[in-house]
Amino acid sequence: MAYSLAQLRYAVAAARHESISAAARELNVSQPSISVAISQIEERTGQRLFVRQRGAGISLTPFGHAFMLKARIVLDDLDDLAALARGKAGVGGELVLGCFQDLAPHFAPALIRRMGEFHPAVRISVSEERFETLEKRLGDAAVDIALTYDLGLPANAARVLLSELAPHVLLAASHPLAGQDRVSLADLAREPLILTDQPYSWQHMLDLFRGHGHSPAVAARTRSFEMQRSMVANGFGVAVSYTRPAGDRSYDGLGLACRPIREPVPLQRIIIAYDARQRLSKAASAFIEVAKEWFSHRPVFSAPAERE
Repeated sequence: MAYSLAQLRYAVAAARHESISAAARELNVSQPSISVAISQIEERTGQRLFVRQRGAGISLTPFGHAFMLKARIVLDDLDDLAALARGKAGVGGELVLGCFQDLAPHFAPALIRRMGEFHPAVRISVSEERFETLEKRLGDAAVDIALTYDLGLPANAARVLLSELAPHVLLAASHPLAGQDRVSLADLAREPLILTDQPYSWQHMLDLFRGHGHSPAVAARTRSFEMQRSMVANGFGVAVSYTRPAGDRSYDGLGLACRPIREPVPLQRIIIAYDARQRLSKAASAFIEVAKEWFSHRPVFSAPAERE
C-alpha cells in the first residue's frame, strides 16, 4: 500500500483539527481535496480513519488513531530527509503544542520565540485547551506535546517536570483577610468560594480544603481564570489559585491581594506531557529541552506577598 505525502499531510491535519474545513484552511487547499485524500487512504486500508458527525466535526476511530501515530513519524522523517537534501540537516518539521488555557498566555509565546532562536526551521502551532479537551486531544494524538498542570491526563501520558508551585489565596484588596501575612484554610472556608468550572481544577481546589477538614460554600463557578479574578476583586468571594499574572489587578482595574496559605498544602506541577506510546519527534524533543532550560532560569510566577 502506497500513500502520497500530500495524503498523509491532509489526513494528519484533519486529525489535528478534528475538522476537514479547518485542515483545508491551514493547508490552503479545498475541502474536497482533504476529503478525497482521506477516502483514498480508507479505500487502500479497508478501514475507516474517522467517524464523521454532521455539525460536530470528525473524530478518529481506533484504527485511525494508530494510523496517525505512524503517519506523523513518517512525515517527521521525511522532513529530516528534505532538510538533509538541502544541506541543512537539523531540527525541522511541524510541532503542535497543546496548552492549558490558563498557562498558555504566560508561557507559550515566550517558549515559541525561544524555540525559534535555536530551531528556526520548526513550524509550531498552538492549541489552547481546557483540561478535559487537552486530555482528549493528547490521547487522540491531535497534539504532539502538552504544556499543562499535572491534572486530568490520560493514563498513557509521560511527564517532564518543568516547575512546582504552591497555591495562594486570592482576595479583594479591601478584604479583611488581606491584612494577614498568611491566610488559613479555616478562615477561607468561612467565605464564599469562587471556582472555575473546569472539572479537574475545581475538584482539586476543594480537595485542598477537605484535606484539612473544611467544606467551603461554593458561591460561583466561572468559565475563565480572569472572570474568577474579577469576581474576587469585586467582592463576590475568595479563591485559591496557582496561576498569578504579573499585575495584581483584575481586567476592570480593581486591586487583588495574593497571600500564602498558612497550612502545608501540596505543590502543583507544571509539566510537558506526551503520549508515551509514540516516538517523540525531533521537534518535540527539542522543544522539551528548550522549555526545561527556559524554566530553570526564570521564576514561574511572582510569589504571593506576605503583606503589601
